[in-house]
Amino acid sequence: MTVAGNGHGQSDLFPSTHWSAVLAAGRSQAEPEIARAALEQLCQTYWAPLYSFVRSRGYAVHDAQDLTQSFFAYLIERKIYTRADREKGKFRSFLLASLKNFLADASDQERTLKRGGGQNFLPLHEEQAKEAESLFQTHSSASTEDQIFDRSWAEALVTAGLKRLSEVYKAEGKEKLFEELKIYLTGGADPLPAYEQLAARLGVLASSLRSHVTRLRARYREALRAEVRRTVDAETEVNEELRELLRVLTAG
Repeated sequence: MTVAGNGHGQSDLFPSTHWSAVLAAGRSQAEPEIARAALEQLCQTYWAPLYSFVRSRGYAVHDAQDLTQSFFAYLIERKIYTRADREKGKFRSFLLASLKNFLADASDQERTLKRGGGQNFLPLHEEQAKEAESLFQTHSSASTEDQIFDRSWAEALVTAGLKRLSEVYKAEGKEKLFEELKIYLTGGADPLPAYEQLAARLGVLASSLRSHVTRLRARYREALRAEVRRTVDAETEVNEELRELLRVLTAG
């Protein structure tokens, strides 16, 4: 899977709120509501990876759900993000370190923050919970808790990138085209269908189909860049994080 880009994609196609906005609010206390909204958006993507980490600690399904919800309530309500170190940069590193600290105190936290202390910071949907558990089961054989988190993180970003791209194609009235061609991004078939074969089924020229796939892949790279861009403090860190994403996805 190719995830790297050249840094000159059409980022306006994928507007997003950055982790840098959260850090800025933490440093100056300016615009706290913007920071909180940004953090909530980021946390939605990271719910499944953090849930997987909690499950890897031996917690049962519902206990892990409660703890993950409680952790996000703790993170937001107590403004733990204001303690983030700008020099340490990456949102996932800050989030995982914060979760480890939270779990070290889990017995106390559970008494005071069960299901977010009654606060509905991040609604938990049944489908979201099922997908998170499926992700954990897929990677539960990884040798360490951190590896389970990393693999779940990588897949969560890929899923978020695909969702972004799907929404763009849907807005353009090309939802069916996206559904037909996304197999060239996800590698859901081995071997991939030949362009000529799929073109004949769709009633288009093979050359046209090839152009569509090339454009799809370019837009997918930018969608992934947009997801990563939300979680770092500077544009210069995007390629580094994309390389890490690729390393995790291709690790044996």
